[in-house]
Amino acid sequence: MNAGILLRLTRSAAIAFLFSFPAAAAPVIVVDAASGRVLHSEDAFLRWSPASLTKLMTAYVAFREIESGRLNLKSPVRISTNAAHNPPSHMAYPVGTIITLENALKMIIVKSANDIAVAIGESIAGTEEDFVIRMNQEAHFLGMTDTNFENPNGLHADGQYSTARDLAILTRAIRTQYPQYADLFSIEAIRDGERVYKTYNDLIGRFQGADGMKTGYVCESGFNLAASATQDGRTMIAIILGEIGPKGRAERAATLLQKAFDTGDETGLPLITDLAKTPDTPETPVDMRPIVCSDAGRAARQSERGEPFDTALLTDLDRPPVAVAVGKGGAIGSSRSATMVLGKMVKEVPLPADKPERVTLVDEDDRARYALEPGFDVPVPDRRPET
Repeated sequence: MNAGILLRLTRSAAIAFLFSFPAAAAPVIVVDAASGRVLHSEDAFLRWSPASLTKLMTAYVAFREIESGRLNLKSPVRISTNAAHNPPSHMAYPVGTIITLENALKMIIVKSANDIAVAIGESIAGTEEDFVIRMNQEAHFLGMTDTNFENPNGLHADGQYSTARDLAILTRAIRTQYPQYADLFSIEAIRDGERVYKTYNDLIGRFQGADGMKTGYVCESGFNLAASATQDGRTMIAIILGEIGPKGRAERAATLLQKAFDTGDETGLPLITDLAKTPDTPETPVDMRPIVCSDAGRAARQSERGEPFDTALLTDLDRPPVAVAVGKGGAIGSSRSATMVLGKMVKEVPLPADKPERVTLVDEDDRARYALEPGFDVPVPDRRPET
């Protein structure tokens, strides 16, 4: 049988198998970054595994630390044993490696490096556990009412969930509170020595005005995307959760974003903070593993590799991606995980020894005899002797 026909049959069978499952809601929301008005939403309060969209909160907390003056972009981020043990996607640096916070942020945004996300958390809070507490505090302050984080990188963990609505609030906070870091989210690729890592965000370089933000994937979540784009001075944010593959999430994001840009008057549209959760919304996060990580799911994604997008809104990238250099070293100052002095890490600062007892040849009786006591008159000579 012709290989092309066989491939199409395999793909058709896989897709038919996927659609034989009960329909799993794929939550989406589209928000105007400036006004906070919602242009489109579907199941925006459905609990979902955020996967690596979690790293948006890791970056947000880092920006907060920089704003406070406790850290800066050159602050050291050290790879601990705990960080190094995280599975791919990762940078796989040896334990003890020092990188700058700026490079670390690029690595978690573009490469989605799990080890680096943990290392950032440790550099801010000292331990991963304490950093997770900070993440949840920030989520509460932002009004992310249906979110709970269990780690800084988004690897699956029981009890870790968010919603499309909450993730849109987080993404909007990054865009509006910290516009000076917007360029980090539109990087097409990073280069570490001879290795080049391309962004997983298929909108970057392909959709008009695409400028962020982050992708995410674990079996339980399916393929997630926090997308942003700017056209004619307007920035739109789209959160896509639970797609079957990367192609589908990019196409859906592009379609919804362009529809939002084509909407002129936003009068009467609800603010994201005014959206209400319906009482019958399930509390248990949706599990996409039986669909996404089934043999049929993998076959469907494999058949889509190299296939053109099904929408003209996404153009093929007919050039190599622009890569930004990252790497080890270059850090200065201190963080909770490392202190750098003259380009080297200071592991311990020695404390001074106790001051030794003064050695004297005078015994206790003599010291008492010659000690001055209150009320003792000290004779003063009549004149200073000549010298």
